[in-house]
Amino acid sequence: MNGWLGRVSPQTLRLVALFLALLATVLFFSTQIEGYLSARMFNRISTSAAVVLPIAVGQAIVIMTRNIDLSVGSILGVVAYMTGQALGAMPEMHPVFAVALAMGIGAVAAAINGVIIAWGRVPSIIVTLGTLALYRSFLVEYSNATTITTASLPQWLVDLPQASLFSIGALDVRVTVVLALAACLVVGVALSRLRAARKFLAVGSNPDAAKMAGIDAPRVVFVAFVLAGALAGLSGFIFLAKFGNITVVAGLGFELKSIAAVVVGGVSIMGGSGTILGVLMGTVLVDTIDNSLTRWELVSEFWRDALLGMLIMAAVTVDTLAARQLARMRRKDGGAE
Repeated sequence: MNGWLGRVSPQTLRLVALFLALLATVLFFSTQIEGYLSARMFNRISTSAAVVLPIAVGQAIVIMTRNIDLSVGSILGVVAYMTGQALGAMPEMHPVFAVALAMGIGAVAAAINGVIIAWGRVPSIIVTLGTLALYRSFLVEYSNATTITTASLPQWLVDLPQASLFSIGALDVRVTVVLALAACLVVGVALSRLRAARKFLAVGSNPDAAKMAGIDAPRVVFVAFVLAGALAGLSGFIFLAKFGNITVVAGLGFELKSIAAVVVGGVSIMGGSGTILGVLMGTVLVDTIDNSLTRWELVSEFWRDALLGMLIMAAVTVDTLAARQLARMRRKDGGAE
């Protein structure tokens, strides 16, 4: 048995465990919440997860390089507000240009993080903690305490959250969900197929070895932060479409959600390993729990953030213990052979 487990990829074990945890979560809440297994609940969870997924994928890229980005929630808020303002002023703007604008704003904001971290060699947790507050303060000053309202947005954007690309029985697959999944698919394929994209994992796994192999580590880290910003911008666009009314607190707490989705999805907080499929499953699991708790009358919704924190601690602890156990098992198998 030990020999068999020792030969199974840790990532495969994590994905199986994630699937079982998601299945158990759905089965549990289906016994606690009336009408839980319904098309309405599916649409609610899927559209909510669509907002988190791009920002979680971007966070995963950063964490794979052995860094972290705490500013993504503030970037999301800035993007949602500025994009909404631009669309209010230019309602004829093409949807593709609107998405590109949102991702561009996010990329520029994150590039500041990337430059300071990659070439200034300041720890990412310090830099992004500072820009978390900086971008939030900028949004407060820039907005002058005014709100972007649905009435000021073009009709195509107002209708977008309810637009379905296709349906499976009573289940509607929204356009925003497909947009988030497309971003996830592109990054996942790139990490598994493109040599350039795999440099993120190489730098996070062993920075010194990556440098000896000729990889420009600072440039790779910079690109990781820019991509994370662009994906946070995509989340900002979906957030704007979903909620319509944007205030200075838009995106608050999304940094915690993204980190929870990433580490629960099996991306090592120490960098160098992880899969985008795991991030997708982690996002769905975290959002399923989050949405279910809001409808579960036995638990106060104030416990939602506490539970996310516990999920992060549990995921990192399990990941560390599992890695040690697998290493011991492999050493035993190697000695036996």
